[in-house]
Amino acid sequence: MGVTIRKRGGKWYVFVNYHGRRKAKCVGTSRELAEQVRRQLEAKLALGDLGFLSEVPVVTLRQYSETWLKQYAELELKQSTVDFYQDYQRRYVFPRFGEMKLTAISRDDVKSFAADLNVRGLSRNTIRLAVAALRVVLSAAVEDGILTANPATKMGRFVQSHKTEHQAQAMEPQEAERFLLAAKEYCPAYYPLFLIALRAGLRQGEILALEWGDFQFGQGDSDSNRYILVARRWYRGRSSTPKSNKARRVDMSRELRRVLMDLRDGRMLEAFQSGRQSISDDLLFPGEKANPISVRSLVENYFMPSLERAGLRRFRFHDMRHTFGSLLIQAGAPLPYVRDQMGHSSIQITADKYVHLISGRNVGFVDQLDAPASPQQSATQAQPEADNGQGSEKENHLQAVEGKAWCERGDSNPHGFTRQILSLCEKLQTAESDTVKEI
Repeated sequence: MGVTIRKRGGKWYVFVNYHGRRKAKCVGTSRELAEQVRRQLEAKLALGDLGFLSEVPVVTLRQYSETWLKQYAELELKQSTVDFYQDYQRRYVFPRFGEMKLTAISRDDVKSFAADLNVRGLSRNTIRLAVAALRVVLSAAVEDGILTANPATKMGRFVQSHKTEHQAQAMEPQEAERFLLAAKEYCPAYYPLFLIALRAGLRQGEILALEWGDFQFGQGDSDSNRYILVARRWYRGRSSTPKSNKARRVDMSRELRRVLMDLRDGRMLEAFQSGRQSISDDLLFPGEKANPISVRSLVENYFMPSLERAGLRRFRFHDMRHTFGSLLIQAGAPLPYVRDQMGHSSIQITADKYVHLISGRNVGFVDQLDAPASPQQSATQAQPEADNGQGSEKENHLQAVEGKAWCERGDSNPHGFTRQILSLCEKLQTAESDTVKEI
């Protein structure tokens, strides 16, 4: 409580906080001037002169949020992030806090807000995002000196929901092939699009924004220099950077390369016939008015019907990306490689999202429980069988599992994905593969 100064954006501000009454004023680029104003205001407070505080307008959360969006969010954040904040504030935050004074919002108010959203039957993730849309505005108010603390921080344990969260799904390899066959028969024009989703793991918006200049096809199937440069995504009618804000290289499989080269050759022929010499800037999957095909049309008219014709359960389009990640790990790809292909910011995200989607990876261990129980040993121990130098099949199997599955000394406790942990994961995968083969 009192008068403080702070530099923000190259300018000095004076902040007054007196018994819950607050005021902030920009005094220019001079620290000396800011110190002088601070001393003057401290003297007024000491004399009981509070007239300058009455000039402070009552700022509601809605007013402050709208100013923050225009002066900061729209300039510094991705448009998709701005759209998210606007949407969640309009739907959840403003109906509850929009007309409240910014300084009147308490932690109990935020707890009650989260509890009411739970009563409405919203999912935990929706509640979490609604609280985040409130928290980010209150954090800005703290930085501006309007609030001394953010009442919406560390609300995780209060964000609960009785609604079941959607769980990511991944297709089995056979299911993915059935889907591709159905799509090739039902909508051959979009078969390459679905193949990109399953063989390269691109997000929906990244696929829609692909242009022919984004592909490096190499000299042939045996040339490893074949990849897709993911540099854009299509989101709500506009092109922007990928989710990670940086481009990435995604390797192309041989099958994907052949399919896309056939599609490219057809598009090049059409361009030459119309007098054009290049298709580098052309979209792979155009819709109307030189824009990509609409997301709704893609899902409703092509993706869902292909699933039905393949006899598969209901998947989301994004589940094809989950399928790519999980199958890549199941094929033995190192986690750092999977992380780079998926465009994740950390290897922990890769492990958390996709390792558990690998179906049946440990079923071999469970199947061993079906073996007949060992007979009870008698008081007279049976004589050991003659050792032929190779040992029994069961002993060999146990030795193989012990040699491959147990942690090396010093590695029994879980820690970050160091080289040793990655090596251990590879050993576990090898042991599991051997177990399944023997069963």
